[in-house]
Amino acid sequence: MRLIWIAIAAAAAMLTGPALGQQWPARSVKLIVPYPAGGNVDSAARIVADKLQEKLGQPFIIENKAGAGGMIAGEAFVKSAPDGYTLFVGANGPVLFATEINKRVAYNWKKDFLPISTISMTPLVLEVHPSVQATTLKEFLDLAKREPGKLTMASPGPGTTNHLLSELMQSNLGLQWVTAHYRGNAPAINDLLGGQVQFAFDQLTVSLQHIKAGLFRALAVTSLHRLKSLPDVPTFAELGYKDFDGQTFTGLFAPAGTPAPVIDKLHETLVAILKDPAVVDKFEKLGGEATPMTPAEFKTYLEREDAKWIPVVRKANIRAD
Repeated sequence: MRLIWIAIAAAAAMLTGPALGQQWPARSVKLIVPYPAGGNVDSAARIVADKLQEKLGQPFIIENKAGAGGMIAGEAFVKSAPDGYTLFVGANGPVLFATEINKRVAYNWKKDFLPISTISMTPLVLEVHPSVQATTLKEFLDLAKREPGKLTMASPGPGTTNHLLSELMQSNLGLQWVTAHYRGNAPAINDLLGGQVQFAFDQLTVSLQHIKAGLFRALAVTSLHRLKSLPDVPTFAELGYKDFDGQTFTGLFAPAGTPAPVIDKLHETLVAILKDPAVVDKFEKLGGEATPMTPAEFKTYLEREDAKWIPVVRKANIRAD
């Protein structure tokens, strides 16, 4: 059935050419989000959905499909018609890691996902509970070396960027700590607030308010440059740890076979949205950065991330709960 859809879409593209892009969208467009409402990816989707609706004159409706590390949403997406009326707002886990971690050949992003553009990049921050006797990254690493297995890291789930950064650091630096997996950021951060766990790698979107309130101590960020929201917190790279630059991306995808005129119109509109100062400001307040790319740049970025992180998944033998 999917091959039939692709053939139909390809024929339509040849017959109509640019006219198809001019006519699209003629009705509402669905944006599938692989997480519940309120998180980093959902927030990014809602920011751009409102603006897409404003610029293109049709409703862009969010459909949250959580579960299986994003695979439920991914499977629904790849089964949809490649006509521009079902899109996917994805992130690292659902796009790159979920099928590897779940050991299910549900989809392959290289064949089934058409990258349109990144939407945002959100760095992670290494943060500790105030009870931890470390005020710098060096002090934290020294503590972890002196007392292997004593510290516990709060993870929002197996195979998340947060978890993979933790595994990469342990592997590369010869460290060992306990990883406590939770079902999402909120319960993980609640336990860090309560001191049941000692530290976390967390999206700044979630943790910024707690850091500014003094409830967590931020030791380093994974961005390539210091952040406006945390100007006194160094990056891992400037401290000499250049491998730990993982960020959570959000990006817009169409199903493979979607006609080029639709992709071109979506990309042009999305880039204009992400350059809007008001939109840039919204992402900065969330602790992220509006980050448009061309489809080719986005594809190259995904290939690079895939090559970096899939070996980490396999070496650490990460499996879904």
